Amino acid sequence: MKISEHSEIGKIKSLFIKRVDQAFISEEHIDQYWQSLNYLGKPDLHIAIEEYTLFEQILKDNGATVFYLPEEDRVNMDSIYCRDAAIATNAGMIICTMGKLGRIYEPDAEKKAFIANGIEILGEIKAPGTVEGGDVAWLDEHTLAVGHSYRTNPEGIRQLTALLQPLGVTVITVSLPHYKGASDVFHLMSVLSPVDNNLLVVYSPLIPIVFRNLLLEKGFQLVEVPDEEFDSMGCNVLALAPRVCLMVKGNPVTKSRLETAGCTVLEYKGEEISVKGGGGPTCLTRPLQRYV
Repeated sequence: MKISEHSEIGKIKSLFIKRVDQAFISEEHIDQYWQSLNYLGKPDLHIAIEEYTLFEQILKDNGATVFYLPEEDRVNMDSIYCRDAAIATNAGMIICTMGKLGRIYEPDAEKKAFIANGIEILGEIKAPGTVEGGDVAWLDEHTLAVGHSYRTNPEGIRQLTALLQPLGVTVITVSLPHYKGASDVFHLMSVLSPVDNNLLVVYSPLIPIVFRNLLLEKGFQLVEVPDEEFDSMGCNVLALAPRVCLMVKGNPVTKSRLETAGCTVLEYKGEEISVKGGGGPTCLTRPLQRYV
Protein backbone atom coordinates (compact mmCIF):
# COMPACT_ATOMS: atom_id res chain seq x y z
CA MET A 1 0.00 0.00 0.00
CA LYS A 2 1.28 3.45 -0.92
CA ILE A 3 2.11 6.04 1.76
CA SER A 4 1.40 9.71 1.13
CA GLU A 5 1.19 12.97 3.04
CA HIS A 6 -1.05 14.48 0.35
CA SER A 7 -4.24 13.06 1.80
CA GLU A 8 -6.96 13.88 4.32
CA ILE A 9 -8.67 10.51 4.07
CA GLY A 10 -6.17 7.62 3.92
CA LYS A 11 -5.66 5.46 7.00
CA ILE A 12 -3.48 7.47 9.35
CA LYS A 13 -0.01 5.97 9.78
CA SER A 14 1.52 8.73 11.92
CA LEU A 15 0.59 12.09 13.37
CA PHE A 16 1.58 14.75 15.87
CA ILE A 17 -0.59 15.91 18.74
CA LYS A 18 -0.16 18.39 21.61
CA ARG A 19 -1.53 16.87 24.79
CA VAL A 20 -3.87 19.07 26.75
CA ASP A 21 -1.68 19.08 29.86
CA GLN A 22 1.20 20.37 27.70
CA ALA A 23 -0.98 23.07 26.11
CA PHE A 24 -3.37 24.20 28.84
CA ILE A 25 -0.61 23.59 31.46
CA SER A 26 -2.39 24.92 34.56
CA GLU A 27 -5.45 26.74 35.85
CA GLU A 28 -3.32 29.89 36.01
CA HIS A 29 -2.35 29.55 32.33
CA ILE A 30 -5.98 29.07 31.35
CA ASP A 31 -7.01 32.11 33.41
CA GLN A 32 -4.39 34.19 31.60
CA TYR A 33 -5.33 33.28 28.03
CA TRP A 34 -8.83 31.90 27.51
CA GLN A 35 -10.62 35.24 27.11
CA SER A 36 -7.99 36.94 24.96
CA LEU A 37 -7.96 33.91 22.66
CA ASN A 38 -11.76 34.19 22.26
CA TYR A 39 -12.73 30.87 23.82
CA LEU A 40 -16.48 30.50 24.31
CA GLY A 41 -15.93 29.69 27.97
CA LYS A 42 -13.16 28.87 30.41
CA PRO A 43 -12.09 25.23 29.99
CA ASP A 44 -12.13 23.00 33.06
CA LEU A 45 -8.61 21.55 33.13
CA HIS A 46 -9.55 18.35 34.99
CA ILE A 47 -12.38 17.51 32.58
CA ALA A 48 -10.24 18.55 29.60
CA ILE A 49 -7.57 16.04 30.59
CA GLU A 50 -10.22 13.30 30.86
CA GLU A 51 -11.61 14.22 27.42
CA TYR A 52 -8.18 14.30 25.83
CA THR A 53 -7.11 10.96 27.30
CA LEU A 54 -10.06 9.27 25.59
CA PHE A 55 -9.46 11.21 22.36
CA GLU A 56 -5.81 10.15 22.28
CA GLN A 57 -6.73 6.53 22.94
CA ILE A 58 -9.06 6.48 19.93
CA LEU A 59 -6.16 7.59 17.71
CA LYS A 60 -3.94 4.81 19.07
CA ASP A 61 -6.68 2.18 18.88
CA ASN A 62 -7.03 2.96 15.17
CA GLY A 63 -3.36 2.25 14.48
CA ALA A 64 -1.79 5.70 14.44
CA THR A 65 1.81 6.16 15.56
CA VAL A 66 1.63 9.22 17.80
CA PHE A 67 4.36 11.85 18.14
CA TYR A 68 4.07 14.51 20.82
CA LEU A 69 4.72 18.23 20.67
CA PRO A 70 6.39 19.29 23.93
CA GLU A 71 5.38 22.04 26.30
CA GLU A 72 6.83 25.35 25.10
CA ASP A 73 7.14 28.56 27.11
CA ARG A 74 6.52 30.82 24.08
CA VAL A 75 3.15 29.37 23.11
CA ASN A 76 -0.23 29.28 24.84
CA MET A 77 -3.24 27.02 25.18
CA ASP A 78 -4.20 27.42 21.49
CA SER A 79 -1.19 25.24 20.64
CA ILE A 80 -3.41 22.23 21.33
CA TYR A 81 -4.82 22.89 17.84
CA CYS A 82 -1.58 21.76 16.24
CA ARG A 83 -2.79 21.37 12.64
CA ASP A 84 -2.65 25.11 12.13
CA ALA A 85 1.10 25.69 12.41
CA ALA A 86 2.34 23.37 9.64
CA ILE A 87 1.36 21.56 6.44
CA ALA A 88 2.55 18.05 5.60
CA THR A 89 3.78 17.28 2.07
CA ASN A 90 5.58 14.36 0.46
CA ALA A 91 8.75 16.50 0.33
CA GLY A 92 8.66 17.63 3.95
CA MET A 93 6.80 20.01 6.22
CA ILE A 94 5.82 23.54 5.29
CA ILE A 95 6.06 25.78 8.33
CA CYS A 96 3.24 28.30 8.49
CA THR A 97 3.06 31.92 9.62
CA MET A 98 -0.03 32.40 11.74
CA GLY A 99 -2.69 34.98 11.04
CA LYS A 100 -3.72 35.07 14.70
CA LEU A 101 -1.21 37.18 16.63
CA GLY A 102 -1.66 35.18 19.81
CA ARG A 103 -0.26 32.14 18.00
CA ILE A 104 2.78 33.57 16.20
CA TYR A 105 5.36 31.38 17.99
CA GLU A 106 3.66 28.05 17.33
CA PRO A 107 5.19 27.39 13.88
CA ASP A 108 8.76 27.72 15.14
CA ALA A 109 7.97 25.50 18.12
CA GLU A 110 6.60 22.81 15.79
CA LYS A 111 9.58 23.20 13.43
CA LYS A 112 11.93 22.38 16.29
CA ALA A 113 9.88 19.29 17.16
CA PHE A 114 9.88 18.10 13.53
CA ILE A 115 13.65 18.49 13.27
CA ALA A 116 14.15 16.69 16.58
CA ASN A 117 12.18 13.75 15.16
CA GLY A 118 14.13 13.66 11.89
CA ILE A 119 11.32 15.10 9.74
CA GLU A 120 12.34 17.13 6.68
CA ILE A 121 11.37 20.78 6.29
CA LEU A 122 10.38 21.75 2.74
CA GLY A 123 10.02 25.48 3.37
CA GLU A 124 8.43 28.25 5.39
CA ILE A 125 5.76 30.86 4.80
CA LYS A 126 7.41 34.23 5.42
CA ALA A 127 5.73 37.42 6.69
CA PRO A 128 3.86 39.37 5.47
CA GLY A 129 2.43 36.13 4.12
CA THR A 130 0.16 34.14 6.44
CA VAL A 131 -1.17 30.60 6.12
CA GLU A 132 -2.86 28.50 8.81
CA GLY A 133 -3.24 24.75 8.39
CA GLY A 134 -6.95 24.86 9.14
CA ASP A 135 -7.38 26.70 5.83
CA VAL A 136 -5.75 23.87 3.88
CA ALA A 137 -7.37 20.63 2.69
CA TRP A 138 -6.21 18.00 0.20
CA LEU A 139 -9.01 17.17 -2.26
CA ASP A 140 -6.79 14.54 -3.88
CA GLU A 141 -3.05 13.85 -4.05
CA HIS A 142 -2.45 16.60 -6.59
CA THR A 143 -5.07 19.18 -5.56
CA LEU A 144 -4.95 21.37 -2.48
CA ALA A 145 -7.81 23.71 -1.56
CA VAL A 146 -6.70 26.80 0.39
CA GLY A 147 -9.06 29.23 2.08
CA HIS A 148 -8.42 32.94 1.67
CA SER A 149 -9.54 33.98 5.14
CA TYR A 150 -8.66 36.39 7.93
CA ARG A 151 -5.95 33.86 8.87
CA THR A 152 -4.55 33.07 5.41
CA ASN A 153 -3.76 35.94 3.04
CA PRO A 154 -2.96 36.18 -0.70
CA GLU A 155 0.80 36.53 -0.13
CA GLY A 156 0.80 33.40 1.99
CA ILE A 157 -1.15 31.53 -0.70
CA ARG A 158 1.34 32.75 -3.33
CA GLN A 159 4.27 31.39 -1.31
CA LEU A 160 2.48 28.11 -0.61
CA THR A 161 1.70 27.68 -4.32
CA ALA A 162 5.36 28.27 -5.21
CA LEU A 163 6.52 25.63 -2.72
CA LEU A 164 4.02 23.06 -4.01
CA GLN A 165 4.36 23.67 -7.76
CA PRO A 166 7.52 21.52 -8.12
CA LEU A 167 5.57 18.66 -6.53
CA GLY A 168 2.91 18.81 -9.24
CA VAL A 169 0.25 20.17 -6.90
CA THR A 170 -2.51 22.48 -8.08
CA VAL A 171 -3.67 25.01 -5.49
CA ILE A 172 -7.32 26.12 -5.55
CA THR A 173 -8.01 29.36 -3.69
CA VAL A 174 -11.36 29.51 -1.91
CA SER A 175 -12.48 33.00 -0.87
CA LEU A 176 -14.18 32.62 2.49
CA PRO A 177 -16.95 34.90 3.79
CA HIS A 178 -16.62 37.49 6.56
CA TYR A 179 -18.98 35.47 8.79
CA LYS A 180 -18.34 36.62 12.39
CA GLY A 181 -15.29 38.72 11.58
CA ALA A 182 -11.56 38.73 12.05
CA SER A 183 -11.59 37.64 15.70
CA ASP A 184 -13.57 34.45 15.05
CA VAL A 185 -12.08 30.99 14.53
CA PHE A 186 -13.14 30.41 10.94
CA HIS A 187 -11.09 28.34 8.50
CA LEU A 188 -11.83 26.45 5.29
CA MET A 189 -12.01 23.29 7.37
CA SER A 190 -14.70 24.88 9.50
CA VAL A 191 -17.02 24.18 6.56
CA LEU A 192 -15.40 21.20 4.81
CA SER A 193 -14.00 17.84 5.93
CA PRO A 194 -12.95 15.14 3.42
CA VAL A 195 -13.82 11.64 4.62
CA ASP A 196 -13.27 9.61 1.43
CA ASN A 197 -12.07 10.11 -2.13
CA ASN A 198 -15.56 11.13 -3.21
CA LEU A 199 -17.21 12.12 0.07
CA LEU A 200 -17.10 15.43 1.94
CA VAL A 201 -18.81 16.72 5.06
CA VAL A 202 -19.84 20.32 4.34
CA TYR A 203 -21.75 23.26 5.73
CA SER A 204 -23.03 24.68 2.45
CA PRO A 205 -24.41 28.04 3.73
CA LEU A 206 -20.82 29.26 4.22
CA ILE A 207 -19.25 27.66 1.13
CA PRO A 208 -18.78 29.91 -1.93
CA ILE A 209 -21.04 28.88 -4.82
CA VAL A 210 -18.17 28.58 -7.31
CA PHE A 211 -16.25 26.23 -5.02
CA ARG A 212 -19.29 24.13 -4.14
CA ASN A 213 -20.08 23.70 -7.83
CA LEU A 214 -16.46 22.69 -8.45
CA LEU A 215 -16.73 19.99 -5.78
CA LEU A 216 -19.86 18.63 -7.43
CA GLU A 217 -18.18 18.72 -10.85
CA LYS A 218 -15.32 16.69 -9.40
CA GLY A 219 -17.84 14.04 -8.38
CA PHE A 220 -17.95 14.58 -4.63
CA GLN A 221 -21.00 13.50 -2.66
CA LEU A 222 -21.76 16.11 -0.01
CA VAL A 223 -22.91 15.20 3.49
CA GLU A 224 -24.71 18.35 4.62
CA VAL A 225 -24.40 19.57 8.20
CA PRO A 226 -27.66 21.11 9.51
CA ASP A 227 -27.69 24.65 10.87
CA GLU A 228 -28.19 23.49 14.45
CA GLU A 229 -25.01 21.37 14.37
CA PHE A 230 -22.59 23.89 12.87
CA ASP A 231 -21.62 25.62 16.14
CA SER A 232 -21.29 22.24 17.87
CA MET A 233 -18.61 21.31 15.30
CA GLY A 234 -20.64 18.88 13.21
CA CYS A 235 -18.59 19.88 10.17
CA ASN A 236 -15.22 19.19 11.80
CA VAL A 237 -14.68 15.49 11.08
CA LEU A 238 -11.35 13.67 11.07
CA ALA A 239 -10.99 10.70 8.72
CA LEU A 240 -9.02 8.01 10.56
CA ALA A 241 -9.31 5.95 7.39
CA PRO A 242 -11.62 6.14 4.35
CA ARG A 243 -15.18 6.47 5.75
CA VAL A 244 -13.97 5.90 9.31
CA CYS A 245 -14.81 9.20 10.96
CA LEU A 246 -14.03 10.79 14.31
CA MET A 247 -16.24 13.66 15.44
CA VAL A 248 -17.32 15.58 18.52
CA LYS A 249 -20.21 13.96 20.38
CA GLY A 250 -23.47 15.87 20.17
CA ASN A 251 -24.13 16.04 16.42
CA PRO A 252 -26.65 13.23 15.87
CA VAL A 253 -28.04 14.40 12.51
CA THR A 254 -24.61 14.67 10.90
CA LYS A 255 -23.61 11.35 12.43
CA SER A 256 -26.72 9.70 10.99
CA ARG A 257 -26.11 11.18 7.56
CA LEU A 258 -22.52 9.92 7.60
CA GLU A 259 -23.69 6.44 8.56
CA THR A 260 -26.25 6.52 5.75
CA ALA A 261 -23.35 7.30 3.40
CA GLY A 262 -21.62 4.12 4.59
CA CYS A 263 -19.32 5.59 7.23
CA THR A 264 -18.31 4.21 10.59
CA VAL A 265 -18.56 7.09 13.07
CA LEU A 266 -16.58 7.31 16.30
CA GLU A 267 -17.26 10.07 18.81
CA TYR A 268 -15.47 11.75 21.68
CA LYS A 269 -16.74 14.15 24.29
CA GLY A 270 -15.08 17.46 23.43
CA GLU A 271 -16.82 20.26 25.29
CA GLU A 272 -13.62 21.42 26.99
CA ILE A 273 -10.97 20.57 24.37
CA SER A 274 -12.95 21.30 21.21
CA VAL A 275 -16.18 23.28 21.47
CA LYS A 276 -14.98 26.03 23.81
CA GLY A 277 -11.87 26.71 21.74
CA GLY A 278 -13.43 26.15 18.32
CA GLY A 279 -11.14 23.27 17.35
CA GLY A 280 -12.45 19.82 16.49
CA PRO A 281 -10.56 16.59 15.79
CA THR A 282 -8.96 17.85 12.58
CA CYS A 283 -7.59 20.86 14.50
CA LEU A 284 -6.30 18.69 17.37
CA THR A 285 -4.10 16.60 15.06
CA ARG A 286 -1.29 17.17 12.58
CA PRO A 287 -1.38 14.00 10.47
CA LEU A 288 1.85 13.10 8.70
CA GLN A 289 1.70 9.90 6.69
CA ARG A 290 -1.40 8.09 5.52
CA TYR A 291 -1.91 4.84 3.64
CA VAL A 292 -3.57 5.58 0.29
